[in-house]
Amino acid sequence: MSKKSCMTFIVCIILILAVAGSGCTDSDDTGIAEEQDEPVEETGSAPEETEVDDSSYINSIGIEFVKISAGDFLMGAPEEEKYSDKDERPVHQVTITKDFYIGVYEVTQEQWEEVMGSNPSYFTGDSSLPVEKVSWDDANDFVEELNKMENTDTYRLPTEAEWEYTARAGTDTAFSFGDDPTMLTNYGWYDDNSEDKTRPVGMKKANPWGLYDVHGNVAEWVLDEYHSKYHNAPSDGSEWTGGVDRRVFRGGSWENAEVNCRSASRDSIGEGSRTNYIGLRLVKEI
Repeated sequence: MSKKSCMTFIVCIILILAVAGSGCTDSDDTGIAEEQDEPVEETGSAPEETEVDDSSYINSIGIEFVKISAGDFLMGAPEEEKYSDKDERPVHQVTITKDFYIGVYEVTQEQWEEVMGSNPSYFTGDSSLPVEKVSWDDANDFVEELNKMENTDTYRLPTEAEWEYTARAGTDTAFSFGDDPTMLTNYGWYDDNSEDKTRPVGMKKANPWGLYDVHGNVAEWVLDEYHSKYHNAPSDGSEWTGGVDRRVFRGGSWENAEVNCRSASRDSIGEGSRTNYIGLRLVKEI
């Protein structure tokens, strides 16, 4: 072999070895490498938590509730509040210690009849009218039957403090919308605009916490016995017992003047009395 042929042979051998060392001669190796570079999908990761919206609740007979958070408020009316009464004093701080649900609307005749089987109301013709002509005893019978229907014990009337807390809805004015009584026509049915009758619930504007008809339409029973002043009233918003043999109702009605529809206004009557201006709104404990 000549010297030139030998050199050519050596160069060829070097090139072959270089190509083999680079891996370019094996296309399958390249594909495997690419497959190994793909990200591996993770398995067994924890599912994302779903946030439950419990701000409202609708029960089996269509009563809609809104959740009310615990908090503090000043209950009653100061002497300087126009048309306030001595039984609304002294103004005192109340701490509502637990969240609860309260009815967005007054209990309607349709809802009452679904539970009790009959409609006692004086004003009829529309099933969405608030039920009335129900005594305090009747209202508690309704609560008892509704609890049985839903296999619970969480429904009840509001306490007087709970009622005022939700009616005020964070305000300290005469009404939940301010101090101007001429604005009541936008928020409630009373003697100036009711035409001497109840109206379907929810037709006027709601208060800041979404409750309708807290001023007017029908007054609403609460749990408490009546006391002529707030001395020694519970500071935790619980039911006040040990008063006279009369039960409190709140909110004013279709037959009342605007001053009787104020947030602090109070009245009472015997627990067996039935009138066409008193109905109810329910609380559901959480």
